[in-house]
Amino acid sequence: MKILVSNDDGYLATGIRVLTEALEAVADVIVVAPDRNRSAASNSLTVQMPLRVTEYAPARFRVDGTPSDCVHLALSGFLDVEPDLVVSGINHGANLGDDVIYSGTVAAATEGRFLGLPAIAVSLAGEGKLTHFETAARVVTDLIGRLENEPLPKDLTLNVNVPDIPFEALQGVRSARLGFRHKSEPIIRETDPFGRPIYWVGPAGRGQDAGPGTDFHAIASNAAAITPLKVDLTRHEAVPDLAAWLER
Repeated sequence: MKILVSNDDGYLATGIRVLTEALEAVADVIVVAPDRNRSAASNSLTVQMPLRVTEYAPARFRVDGTPSDCVHLALSGFLDVEPDLVVSGINHGANLGDDVIYSGTVAAATEGRFLGLPAIAVSLAGEGKLTHFETAARVVTDLIGRLENEPLPKDLTLNVNVPDIPFEALQGVRSARLGFRHKSEPIIRETDPFGRPIYWVGPAGRGQDAGPGTDFHAIASNAAAITPLKVDLTRHEAVPDLAAWLER
């Protein structure tokens, strides 16, 4: 099996290093990752300037672009071989609920899905300094073993969140739906050294829809959460009502 690995924290991040080392035990791994932290880049592509690629080790490439750029580039002619699977991560922090809209980690995986490959996004959920990246890597490695024996539909992207605890303390792996967060915290107002106002985006809100069955609840229970994602954002049940509204 050949696996394309990317992320949004940059090619030097601990998460991608631990993930790559774990996957090398079960597959041929190619890394194409951003040259710096591009968290919250979502599905953005660079279209008004060229991309530069540097091979920093054999089959290891850094790109001066977004996570989506990295995967798009890799699967649209840059690589001489086509991978069997795209794995993005391990993200430094959770991607739960509404986070998937902004996440560069999830975006790298969904870009692989756009281009016809099964894809996994994996994140380590915790606060402060994260330490148990090996737990998330092991969960993903086990998932890949399952996928080899029983493939899932290629139009699915698996969003995997793993609590920052030792693997032995993990309370199982659960299928979960996305929850929802409360509104994000207010912006943070500061002043630069020249007295001009600057603003920081506030922290994400806490879980609001976070009950049993959600990814938030699984993580709070010290279980890994796996959520199948689809790209179709259409609210299908509202289409007939909208049509009737337009005809009034």
